[in-house]
Amino acid sequence: MNLPVVQARLAEADLERISRAADHVRTHDTDQVLGELLPDLTARDRADVARHLVFDHTAVLVFPDSLDGLCEELRARGLEPGPVTPSVVVRERLARRYGAVVGESPVGIVHVAVGGRSVEIFALPVPPGSPLEAVAADERAAGHEAHHAFALTSPGAVVPAGLRTLLQERGGAVPDGGGYNGHEDVTVLYFRSRRHQRFEVRLPGRHEPLPDPAVSLLGVLTGAWATQAVATMAALGIADHLAERPGLGADALAGLTGTDPDALRRLLRYLGSLGLLTSADSTYHLTALGQLLCTGAEFSLHPLALLYGGLFYDSFAGLTHSVRTGQEAFAHRYGQHHFPYLAERPELGALFHRAMAASAEMFTPVPALVDFSGVRRVVDVGGGNGALLARVLRAHPEVEGVLLERAQALAAARTELAALGLDRRCSFVPGDFTEQVPAGGDVYLLSRVLHDWDDDRCLTILRRCAQAMRPGARLLVVERLLPGREGVPSPAVAWDVHMLCNVGGRERDEHHYRRLLAAAGFELTDCHDLPLGASLLHAVRGGAAR
Repeated sequence: MNLPVVQARLAEADLERISRAADHVRTHDTDQVLGELLPDLTARDRADVARHLVFDHTAVLVFPDSLDGLCEELRARGLEPGPVTPSVVVRERLARRYGAVVGESPVGIVHVAVGGRSVEIFALPVPPGSPLEAVAADERAAGHEAHHAFALTSPGAVVPAGLRTLLQERGGAVPDGGGYNGHEDVTVLYFRSRRHQRFEVRLPGRHEPLPDPAVSLLGVLTGAWATQAVATMAALGIADHLAERPGLGADALAGLTGTDPDALRRLLRYLGSLGLLTSADSTYHLTALGQLLCTGAEFSLHPLALLYGGLFYDSFAGLTHSVRTGQEAFAHRYGQHHFPYLAERPELGALFHRAMAASAEMFTPVPALVDFSGVRRVVDVGGGNGALLARVLRAHPEVEGVLLERAQALAAARTELAALGLDRRCSFVPGDFTEQVPAGGDVYLLSRVLHDWDDDRCLTILRRCAQAMRPGARLLVVERLLPGREGVPSPAVAWDVHMLCNVGGRERDEHHYRRLLAAAGFELTDCHDLPLGASLLHAVRGGAAR
């Protein structure tokens, strides 16, 4: 006896979704779909992407009674379906989302041709009365698997890597899984836009999948381990030993550093995974990253590694307090703001000043970015050890300098400038820039000062500068600028949280600084990028201080 085959039936809601998808495919081209999905991409960016990707199809997930007869059902609706093939990626996604309810239920793929493109229909069979009816209801409401798809038109591995970077960094796309489908010999990379719309990039053949979200989160969570590993490398002087004798083994390094050979070998392996070392035949060599921890290097981040892995690492444990209260965790943890705390502890204060000097590389272009012709006097307000002022004085022998700082910081600054032969061209003025700033300068410098304070205190500092300056005098501000919109990668985003937690200040974007400067009587005239993610803001004192 031959049993009748259960013919697939599609709900009207599913047929309507297929119809809408077909209309979208029919009326949109690659540029239009990119514009809808990733509005942050410029027209030029979209044109670059469209040289390598083409809008291929729109996908929907539907829920027939059965996969048997699905193509006949679609033809009866005037559509032109291809054969049904198994879906690997979507079935796995549904199984992860709904667990045992989905179980081993098959998921089919049917492509319906539409004007040179297609609608990709994923079909999860849901027999009447099945527990899968709850899955269907949820998926119809949420549209988790609905997406647009682009096909790669450029072969090789280089273009896909570049596209991933462009889509994520400029377009704001977030990786959302994917995998290899052996039935089609295609690697599918899923992304999600800022508007939570999903899209996929289809790469012919087998490619490296996008990071699994759980693995990526574990990488973020273990970032504290990386900080401590780098700080330990700095504390043990491993970079200095490998710089002097490249190719040392773990046993030799253990003898030089007074450490346990097995424990050190495990640390070295981790440092290698972080990109600071390479190993070959059980010997170790510094990478360019690792060389930055050498104490004798012209540009060394060794003090920063000790500070970020020590005092600031400990205070970051109070970040939850800062977020709940808006108050700095450092003061909550140590009983006072970090500036007086460091002033009372000379050893930590010296480390802090060395750490600040380590990132003074950002100042290098400043003397060439600004026209110092006609300038006779430069006043550095809160200039620390005078690293920026020293660069200006060396580049412009006709200029004399004034350094305003707290009394305890001036001794270190005097030593630094004397070593460069510049102390005779510089006056060292003890004082508080919130109270008074030396008058008579042609150019004033505010380097990494304003981000230490809230807006009210920033306005006080800027107004003190304005009171000391004649109309037309110039103010140069060095800070890290937050990007103008959310989601754009920038080191200032992390530093902003650091300022909240450890200092009580904040990073700001260019428009924020423009408003503060204007309120104090300055006009922001120019902005230049500097090394290490910093920026130079160039402002002019207006006609009257405010």
